[in-house]
Amino acid sequence: MELFGTTRTFVGVRHALIAEDGYVPSVFPGWEKATAFVHLSPAMGSRVTQMTVVFDEDGGKAVFPADGNEHVFYVENGSIDLGSKQYSEKDFMYVPAGTKVLLKGLKGSRVTLFRKEYQAISRLKKAEMVTGSARDVVGEPFLGNKKAILQTLLPMDDRFDLAVNIFTYQPGATLPFVETHIMEHGLKMLSGQGVYRLEDKHYPVKAGDVIWMAAYCPQWFVAMGDEPASYIYYKDVNRLP
Repeated sequence: MELFGTTRTFVGVRHALIAEDGYVPSVFPGWEKATAFVHLSPAMGSRVTQMTVVFDEDGGKAVFPADGNEHVFYVENGSIDLGSKQYSEKDFMYVPAGTKVLLKGLKGSRVTLFRKEYQAISRLKKAEMVTGSARDVVGEPFLGNKKAILQTLLPMDDRFDLAVNIFTYQPGATLPFVETHIMEHGLKMLSGQGVYRLEDKHYPVKAGDVIWMAAYCPQWFVAMGDEPASYIYYKDVNRLP
């Protein structure tokens, strides 16, 4: 039991850790029996909005307008309907900008969402809808390390200005070096635990935690405990600064 008035959450100018004990619900116009926990947004300096959408036990719906934002949905548990298709645990969907989204969740389903403004390039066609399942995505050893496996969910295609990946580490595995790069990250711990370095601070993290890293925020991770640790994360790619 944590001491009253304490939290692992930290929100700074260049990075943030949002612990699950601090989640606060939001409800938006047109939503029914669905709750959003908005973790990251431009209000904190992020270019991406990241939220967890939770549907009531008897189902509900979440609506996103047809505007300049693209969306990536990842089903953490349960099942959802998008259009005429149903998606279940570990399925993912990329929905291009300019598309209205009506998400119907079933039986207490939980979804992670990344939402950002699409950066179009005139010579390229707009990215199209992509669906799939993380169960079917072959993982690759990261820089040859078989204990750190990277799954790339979206196509490596110039039309896409974002990537969404899943990293899975065996206990004791690490990022091989402290990364410092132009890509922003929005990240959610899916399972396990470890320690995340953000700038000059080290944070214990576990499943349910959300992390934001601004561009050029030094970052590093080590998985700890008895079980593998995994996280899903977004980064912006394929556009000149």
